[in-house]
Amino acid sequence: MTALFSGPNMSRRSLLRLAGAAGIFAAVGVSATACAGPTGLPGKDTLTLALNRSLVSLDNKLNQFDAAVTVQRAVREGLTAIGPDISPIPVLAESMVMTSPTRWTVKLRESITYSDGRPVKPQDVATALEMYSKVQGSFVASFFPEFPTVTEVDQRTFYLDSAEPIPILDALMALILITPAEDNKAEELQTGVGTGPYVVQDYDRGVGSYTLVRNENYWGEPASVRQVNVRFLPEESSRVIALRSGEVDIIDSISPNSMEQLQGLPGVKLEMASSLRLNQIFYNFRKPASHPLSDVRVREALSFAIDGESLVHDVLIDSVEQAQGVTATSLFGFARTGDYVYDPGKAKSLLADYGASDLTLKIIWETGEFPSDTAIMEALVQMFGDIGVRTELQQFEPGGNILQWRQGKEGDWDLLGNGFSSPTGLAITMLQGMYAGTAQKEKTRDTYQGYVNPEVTKKIARAASEVDEVKRQTYLKDAQQAAWDTWPCAWAFTPKSILARRERVQNLNLSAANAYPLAAVGLES
Repeated sequence: MTALFSGPNMSRRSLLRLAGAAGIFAAVGVSATACAGPTGLPGKDTLTLALNRSLVSLDNKLNQFDAAVTVQRAVREGLTAIGPDISPIPVLAESMVMTSPTRWTVKLRESITYSDGRPVKPQDVATALEMYSKVQGSFVASFFPEFPTVTEVDQRTFYLDSAEPIPILDALMALILITPAEDNKAEELQTGVGTGPYVVQDYDRGVGSYTLVRNENYWGEPASVRQVNVRFLPEESSRVIALRSGEVDIIDSISPNSMEQLQGLPGVKLEMASSLRLNQIFYNFRKPASHPLSDVRVREALSFAIDGESLVHDVLIDSVEQAQGVTATSLFGFARTGDYVYDPGKAKSLLADYGASDLTLKIIWETGEFPSDTAIMEALVQMFGDIGVRTELQQFEPGGNILQWRQGKEGDWDLLGNGFSSPTGLAITMLQGMYAGTAQKEKTRDTYQGYVNPEVTKKIARAASEVDEVKRQTYLKDAQQAAWDTWPCAWAFTPKSILARRERVQNLNLSAANAYPLAAVGLES
């Protein structure tokens, strides 16, 4: 849908309160009739999840929003995983040790197999790295400064070698899900086996539904629940109603409004954790040099129009914190580089000085990108309007073609409402994924919204390859400051991870990655 917002002036605080309320009331008005929840109640040995975004694959080469991690890693696993304390732990690897600045030595667990009985081999790891590196638009590929090569020593042992040191390779390999080499392709896999505690019994990627059953041949501790049903319910109110009625057991990524509705309800519990995510109103860096947004001064001036504190308090109900840099405050290696300051008078004056008073901005985003997204966008319309900037909103439904817009292959836009996680828990990973774009990557549209700044990329590369941790932290801060000085976002914030569950769900250990080990989750008898 596309709408140009205009109309009589309202006070900013009134609009924020109305937007926050309208988001939930409008959803409630639609959902009860237009988007019914799953039929029937979950069985005593069946766990039902309702996700806020459609899970189109259990492969993560292209598709890994936060909550998808829970399901993807229940079927496919990596050499390592990011543990509860946000540090890498061994999974398929028995050990993974940095034995020289450019070499890691890996030993696979003994007798580990896929669900169909095939053994896990070093060649599977080599092929996985090759396929992740080749797929265009890869979510994971952007995190690797380079992809290591595999040298097999024996059936269980191999080296991961690189031209430059990759001191966080044990964390990065948690993102590479291993598949038999003969089944892997440079695309998002729709079928195939994994080594995880669950196998896929049935799926319909068109509607985002999956049925998982316990892998009776799992190499590790068997899953507690026999069957897991995964559903996609795009309307938040539908997920809330389904949870309250007992039709689903867990709903993810809920908004502050829904959290308030569910608090204290009999049979319902809330889970909250810190987050590894940064949500931003990010600029389009594919603008021609003559465009006002290509001027860093204009980008900074527009930020003065945004009342971030009011958004935090009145729309997001203090469930987030305003960003103080270009990475999430919860990440290891985060450096504070600046603040978002609200000063609409200054914004208006600066835009006039820079010859950019007559602006119309188009903001795009996908529904469910972050909680209360529509309310935030409607508030931005009012705030930019207060300084004389016209604003057009275009909202994309899940499963739409926003990826083509973001890559500059469809229509033009100015600002993007988006979220970006560092699934390793490290600031360097977020820097690598968002701000280390190159001209070569931009040719295939594999940069983050066209962001290419050679000086910033050079500083990130220096931090990424530094083996000495003390020096690496110094270089990290320098790289983050350099990125901040280019003013990539009009506004940004770090959310908390919030989900709700029925009381019958036990042992759900929500991590800062907005995920949890599915095999450990149990149900009351």
